Amino acid sequence: MSTKLQPGKLSGELKAEGLRFAVVVSRFNSFITERLLAGALDALERAGATDKQVRVLHVPGAFELPLAAKKLAQAGQTDAVIAIGCVLRGETSHYDYVCSETARGLQLAQMDTGVPVIFCVLTCDTLEQAIDRAGLKGGNKGFEAGLAAIEMAHLSHKLAGKQSGQRGAAKKARR
Repeated sequence: MSTKLQPGKLSGELKAEGLRFAVVVSRFNSFITERLLAGALDALERAGATDKQVRVLHVPGAFELPLAAKKLAQAGQTDAVIAIGCVLRGETSHYDYVCSETARGLQLAQMDTGVPVIFCVLTCDTLEQAIDRAGLKGGNKGFEAGLAAIEMAHLSHKLAGKQSGQRGAAKKARR
């Protein structure tokens, strides 16, 4: 059965020119998070971003990512934020609280500000799983997050009816 309905398609490009990015990185489990950061920066650079378009901020742990991400998004100087962290399961329920509240906080940050916040927080049972996702068997999730940030920045601009690279317009509109 063939349909005649052909809905319009709206998607974001994978070109970083004219966009600004912030990357918030947890220092906890830095062996993993620094590999994820390298992957994200590689994706941004391959898509045409320059040093002047990317700001990197380090925070103590994953639990601190949401506040930093929200503050960066509220400043109106970034088109997308990438939040990078790694939480490894331990012997207590601490893991569950940190994972849950970090995810919740990052979601609230993007919902409250309208700026895409890309979730690149590994939540793994073992160090081996984290290593696999930071550049071995599972690829580099940081690289994927970099691409997602570019695409979502463009898509957000399109949905807001503005050209990519028009920074601060969302912030001014909220005033």
